[in-house]
Amino acid sequence: MAGALTLVVPLRANAGISSLVTAGLSTIALRVPAHPAMQALLRRTGRPLAAPSANASGRISPTRAEHVLKSLEGRIPLIVDAGPTERGLESTIVAATDGQIRLLRRGPVSVAGAIEAVTAEIEAPGQLASHYAPSKPLRLNAAEATQDEFMIGFGKAGGDVNLSANGDPVEAAARLFELLHVADGSAKPRIAVAPIPDEGLGAAINDRLRRAAAPRG
Repeated sequence: MAGALTLVVPLRANAGISSLVTAGLSTIALRVPAHPAMQALLRRTGRPLAAPSANASGRISPTRAEHVLKSLEGRIPLIVDAGPTERGLESTIVAATDGQIRLLRRGPVSVAGAIEAVTAEIEAPGQLASHYAPSKPLRLNAAEATQDEFMIGFGKAGGDVNLSANGDPVEAAARLFELLHVADGSAKPRIAVAPIPDEGLGAAINDRLRRAAAPRG
């Protein structure tokens, strides 16, 4: 399957894969991107590519080229700008190990039969308690903003910006990180986010928001 699904599978002993790619783990994460630009790059190189996230660790995920430039300027020589991301949220991550399908990170793709991973061991970056975080304090499930907060609304709960005025979780997921970047760059010292129903894609959105609001270690 191409697109927003990453599979974590056991690494074959003689695979010849550098430990830098697997962070020294006995598993490897595999994904076939759906974006035409990345598919074209893979065709031109003729081999698999190993790539980290296009942002500083723990910070708000990028959804536009300018987000990548702001986060990594001076550290990378080139940015391929093929427009904003379609889904917004990062891929769903599932681990197919030990005869089980375990959900490591919620995302746009639902995987039937996957069980929620409950372990102290970090198997994917999206499992970190603090992740996707803006530089400002973030308050969740806010009915309204205080005077010093930039408000991100949802549905009828308005604000300075709105994830989806119609309460559409697909639109909200696509706009989540973009609006967190907007809020983080505003003059207000704090950010508030309206409640989002914790079901379906909303559960993946709330997973990102809880980690973004978590205390930083």
